[in-house]
Amino acid sequence: MRIAFLVAPQGVEQVELTEPWKAVSDAGHEPVLVSTKPGKIQAFEHLDKGDTFDVDEVVGESSAGSFGGLVLPGGVANPDFLRMDDKAVAFVKDFFEQGRPVAAICHAPWTLVEADVVRGRVLTSWPSLRTDIRNAGGTWVDEQVKICDHGSNLLVTSRKPDDLKAFCDAFLHVFAGEAG
Repeated sequence: MRIAFLVAPQGVEQVELTEPWKAVSDAGHEPVLVSTKPGKIQAFEHLDKGDTFDVDEVVGESSAGSFGGLVLPGGVANPDFLRMDDKAVAFVKDFFEQGRPVAAICHAPWTLVEADVVRGRVLTSWPSLRTDIRNAGGTWVDEQVKICDHGSNLLVTSRKPDDLKAFCDAFLHVFAGEAG
């Protein structure tokens, strides 16, 4: 299964990209780095620059239909950049419209808020997003991982890097079930 990882050209929290990427690869799936611009993206380790990663596909030239699922890593700046890019927001929304599973961690639900796909959903995130999620019509919970089936697709969310193992286990289980 091809799994899209949508990130901005800079600002993704490196461990929230690399750990799920490794989990996807180790499970025998194909992780695909999708961004708003071709070339490389710059990851961060909190506020310090981390590694760079090659972009595989660019939003606007890629479609949700060619993927089995979508992973949205966090980092404070990453989803803030993505939610300001109409093509990135449309790409995310397309997964929901096609009923394909989505996984988002930490600050990544900001992009979901912008795509107007949290209304009626139950999700978790970094605590500072709870008001944004509630204002967008979602229900925020403080849980390590939350799988929500109240909508057109399955949505897996987690709060922070400490939740990565549970997050990866949950979204891989959900994505595999959707592929079956």
